[in-house]
Amino acid sequence: MLQLRDLSVRIAGRLLIEQADLALPTGTRAGLVGRNGSGKTTLFKVITKDHGSESGSIEMTKGWRVGQVAQEAPGTEDNLISIVLAADEERAALLAEAENASDPMRIAEIQMRLVDIRAHSAEARAASILSGLGFSEEKQHQPASSFSGGWRMRVALAAVLFSEPDLLLLDEPTNYLDLEGTLWLENYLARYPGTFLIISHDRDLLNKAVSSIIHLENRKLTFYRGSYDSFERQRAEQRELDAKSRAKLEDQTKHMQAFVDRFRYKASKARQAQSRIKAIEKLKPPELLEEAGTTPIRFPNPERISASPMIKLEHVSCGYAANEPVLDHVSLNIDADDRIALLGANGNGKSTFAKLLSQRLEHVTGTIVRASKISVGMFAQHQMDDLHENESAVDHVRALMKGAPEGKVRARVAQMGLDRERMNTAAKDLSGGEKARLLLGLASFNAPDLLILDEPTNHLDVGAREALVHGLNEFKGAVILISHDRHLIDATMDRLWLVFDGTVGTYEGDLETYRRDVLKARKKIGDTQATGVETKPLTRVGKKEAAERRKQLAPLRKEIFDKEKEISCLERKLSEIDSHLATSGLFEKAPEEAVTLSKTRAEVERQLSSAEEAWVGLNEKHDLAKAG
Repeated sequence: MLQLRDLSVRIAGRLLIEQADLALPTGTRAGLVGRNGSGKTTLFKVITKDHGSESGSIEMTKGWRVGQVAQEAPGTEDNLISIVLAADEERAALLAEAENASDPMRIAEIQMRLVDIRAHSAEARAASILSGLGFSEEKQHQPASSFSGGWRMRVALAAVLFSEPDLLLLDEPTNYLDLEGTLWLENYLARYPGTFLIISHDRDLLNKAVSSIIHLENRKLTFYRGSYDSFERQRAEQRELDAKSRAKLEDQTKHMQAFVDRFRYKASKARQAQSRIKAIEKLKPPELLEEAGTTPIRFPNPERISASPMIKLEHVSCGYAANEPVLDHVSLNIDADDRIALLGANGNGKSTFAKLLSQRLEHVTGTIVRASKISVGMFAQHQMDDLHENESAVDHVRALMKGAPEGKVRARVAQMGLDRERMNTAAKDLSGGEKARLLLGLASFNAPDLLILDEPTNHLDVGAREALVHGLNEFKGAVILISHDRHLIDATMDRLWLVFDGTVGTYEGDLETYRRDVLKARKKIGDTQATGVETKPLTRVGKKEAAERRKQLAPLRKEIFDKEKEISCLERKLSEIDSHLATSGLFEKAPEEAVTLSKTRAEVERQLSSAEEAWVGLNEKHDLAKAG
């Protein structure tokens, strides 16, 4: 069990957490959410004792092992499987001792312990985790130094997952994973045998892998039971209740203040007026939950709608070295209103295809025909390194608006979501989310006909991701999206293209079908195509068919939403009854009330069980309809 008592944490003079209490029972699978900069990562450092607390205490079950992804990705000459196996320090120590032990009793103890910790299946488990994170059998036996930093971070993640700590702490692990790795991690965490706490802005991951949400807001930690969607509903309901309560108290205050103002200096009413003054001081309305307050993300629309197809590719091949094409025989059309998500594991050529479309990479063979005067805007994570670190956002935009009045330049920067103070801050001192907003603004500055986004959400919190959803849906041009955020894909894209086996084509199926394909492929240890996905032949699925399918599923989704709302209300009612029943001496002082409450509780529990069963049935019905 992990327990925080009256915890206060300050960093650089700023109070991030104030007198917070939290208890996580053994086996809890929890997501830690909150706005960027609220102190989530700092809380992890306090739990691991890498940062001290100002006051309060942190207690956990004696002997618990705490694990988190190493900050330094392994870059040694050891192969990947060896690095992962070495993460289980107890196993390594026991195996070393077994080689030299001579005492029969000790040898027996070592062997029994090795059986208990599944040491003899360790290599298979390590290989399975590495495969799930995208490493084929061949790659698992290559030295870590031969991989880039992002791939080495996957090795570090694999190592901590293999060690199976009692308390697993993960800080935005999907930032260095592709969609395929994210799908595998989600499935793995849903079955994790220990306790884990994960910082993430990926709502799909938080909906599927966790059973509770911890919200860090206004320096307090609040525990919510259920998925991320359930957390959002509960917050909205609480916000509504607090708003009503505040309005009621404001009316009471106005009424009493009017009495005070009228009779304050009248001797016969002075005592009553003084009494009301004290009452007004005691009336403390509930603090309204802070709204997301996220600045919108807007993309300027192209001046005209381009002719379709906007881009036509026929038997195109491209690559970075002569006679070594990354993509070959690509024949596709991109229309002016297309919304396309690119699927496929890292290394298969998604970014290469994006560079080809944006003319950052020339094709080797085949033909590419582009509509007249089309423009393409592209966002990619690596472009953060291209920002002039000592120049502000205003400086970057001024370079694109030569001769424009300063007011117009600053207004354009403000539209990107940077306030007056931050727009004058050097790029090197902006947060990851602020840099992402600046880059999105620069990429779409000239109102492109086609907007290409390569992992745009890595540094955006949940609020900013929702702003991106709305921004893309309002944009009138075409969009090509590469992302591991399924919510973003589902909410904004109409078509799925798969980049696999050296080509690009339309994927037959939806994201749920793709998820099943990925998990099936990742289970096959030793398959040299483990970084890909087994799929049906690439056939064309039109936008109209995809839109029609979503329309047919809409009533079912509403039923599921209504049922989740009913479950949330029943859970809250059950909690209120339990609070009453826990009142000291209730059964002695008011036995009739206690009996009534107990009967009511049993009925509410029955209703909750029935609602949960109905919810499961609706979800199964939805999944079947979606699959087929």
